Amino acid sequence: MKQVSLLVIFLTFFACKKEYQPENKIKEDVTFLADDKLEGRGTGTEGERIAADYIAKRFKSLGLEGKGTDGYFQDFTFTPKKDPHSEVKYSEETSDSTITGRNILAYLDNNAEQTIVIGAHYDHLGYGAEGSLYRGEEKQIHNGADDNASGVAVMLNLAGKLKETNKSNNYLFMAFSGEEMGLLGSNYFVKNTTLPVGSINYMMNMDMVGRLKADSTLAVYGTGTSPIFKQTITANNDLFKIVEHESGVGPSDHTSFYLNDIPVLHFFTGQHEDYHRPSDDSDKLNYEGMEMISDYIYTIISDLDDNGELAFKKTKSDTQDTPRFKVTLGVVPDYLYSEKGMRIDGVTEDKPAHAAGMLKGDVVIQMGDIEIEDMMGYMKALSKFEKGNTTTVKVKRGEEVIELEVTF
Repeated sequence: MKQVSLLVIFLTFFACKKEYQPENKIKEDVTFLADDKLEGRGTGTEGERIAADYIAKRFKSLGLEGKGTDGYFQDFTFTPKKDPHSEVKYSEETSDSTITGRNILAYLDNNAEQTIVIGAHYDHLGYGAEGSLYRGEEKQIHNGADDNASGVAVMLNLAGKLKETNKSNNYLFMAFSGEEMGLLGSNYFVKNTTLPVGSINYMMNMDMVGRLKADSTLAVYGTGTSPIFKQTITANNDLFKIVEHESGVGPSDHTSFYLNDIPVLHFFTGQHEDYHRPSDDSDKLNYEGMEMISDYIYTIISDLDDNGELAFKKTKSDTQDTPRFKVTLGVVPDYLYSEKGMRIDGVTEDKPAHAAGMLKGDVVIQMGDIEIEDMMGYMKALSKFEKGNTTTVKVKRGEEVIELEVTF
């Protein structure tokens, strides 16, 4: 009779035991990180430290162990650039002229030989600083909800999903500091790794994934950095219009890993008129879209789980042939546009494009005598002009082609 009772208790326990359900705090995480109280999370500021403490607590609540040099934290001190052409210098000592950033690292140990790095930068521009596109006289907080509280929130969401699944790799979840000042946190990490760099299988990066548009266009960078990536992102996609970029080099933290011969994938929903402005706030994000992106990345990781160590492949850099130019049109390009021309996603006031009457949605198809095939063609055409030049620019507006006179 006693044995029967024990059996009943045993069966009842397993019947009542709930299957693990990963939490979804995407909106909650963004709302905290993009709050005015954090004053824009400028690198080395008190607001960034508050954000770092919050992310570390979130990692701890998920049961992840710290993998920094001090618990979850990896601090780095540097002397900022004095001009755009100088280099940042890392330092062992702090002084009035240095800034200390803080990476946050959490580890999920599955006793595997290889580790996947899943990262997103959490710093932003504070009250503006270099890089701001805000032109108002009164300084304002740049909350950076899309750039990049969105990426951090998706990274934390993935940590919850991966906690109980896909055990063939370990996972290192990282929130990088200093990205806005030149990929400083990720650059410092790959030079001062807290695990063997050779054990890193591949790296996933999310930077600005909060503004998925109605057509569900998602840019994926680094698709050429491993032979298996293109097949994998295509086979697991039935929701997005994917715009592929093969290069592992770009203006976000995945570049630091690619330059150390690590395959990378970087996810991006495109720029917008609030980019690097005070108006990049949490109420403008597409949270359902962020959940879709998290699910998609999780599916990719799951598909690659039994593939062992991925092969690395060098790619042609998208930036190595980038022309230098002395003038600007004053527009935000649509980086997700894949047809002929360069589509404008935003127009800056008091710049040449605004004065000429260009509008958001216009597609630049010709500048002077130069036809514009794509983004690179637009930049090459722009490099031919100098300040004071006047030229005719053809734009496609709907089905109509309009000629506008532009003075740089």
